[in-house]
Amino acid sequence: MAKQHIKMTVNGEEKEFLSEPRELLIHTLRDKLGLKGPHVGCETSHCGACTVEINGKSVKACTMFAVQANGAEITTIEGLGSPDKLHVLQESFKEHHGLQCGYCTPGMITRAHRLLQENPNPTEEEVRFGIAGNICRCTGYQNIVKSILSAAAEINAAKEAAQ
Repeated sequence: MAKQHIKMTVNGEEKEFLSEPRELLIHTLRDKLGLKGPHVGCETSHCGACTVEINGKSVKACTMFAVQANGAEITTIEGLGSPDKLHVLQESFKEHHGLQCGYCTPGMITRAHRLLQENPNPTEEEVRFGIAGNICRCTGYQNIVKSILSAAAEINAAKEAAQ
């Protein structure tokens, strides 16, 4: 199979590489670009462990070919914060015990980030609906929801203080 030239912006950095037409984006991110945050879970789009943001939308990277992301702007969990400066959602998940084994956490936080972009002040019901495509087998979701609501409140308070 002839490889195709792909160019995309990932976490703010331009990336160029060759890709087979059948290569899934999740494998490109993990294997070619070394971004181990998005996880390979079910490979059927049910679990959401591979969730990333592409051009401002939550996308499950196991359901998209890398060639389909040509020219796209992609944000993974690595692009939201760093070990030295966690994103408010990462800090909130840590503070409110929104994770246990951690396997779903990168996809869950990436989805929550997009959710709060779309709805900065969600209700508990809206958070539960908004993360419905991301499965956690450990937590029971209560602390995940609490983490997202807490982060939303903190982001909103910071916006109000800045005005």
